[in-house]
Amino acid sequence: QVPLVESGGGPVQAGGSLRLSCAALARDARTNTMGWLRQAPGKEREFVASVAWNGASTAYANAVKGRFTISRDMAKNTMYLQMSSLKPEDTAVYYCRAFEAKYWGRGTQVTVSS
Repeated sequence: QVPLVESGGGPVQAGGSLRLSCAALARDARTNTMGWLRQAPGKEREFVASVAWNGASTAYANAVKGRFTISRDMAKNTMYLQMSSLKPEDTAVYYCRAFEAKYWGRGTQVTVSS
């Protein structure tokens, strides 16, 4: 069973919005700090945002602060990343991560055109 499943990626124009979702299918992931990382072509994977197991605290990379919002719905075992004011440099494969369990999702492509 795949522990984490992302959805919601796709093409979007600069200035637009997208919402990514990550369903935590693995039971032990549901009490983890979870987050999003992204990897652009030719670049290393980088941290985007994280949220505590109960949603009480969040953290963001400087590059997305003020534009992206991370949240989670414990009843639905799902984490979200609301992305607004998207820029071409946000183009990447976005991966869901459960940090303590060390689970990765398979990734979802986000492509922002200028």
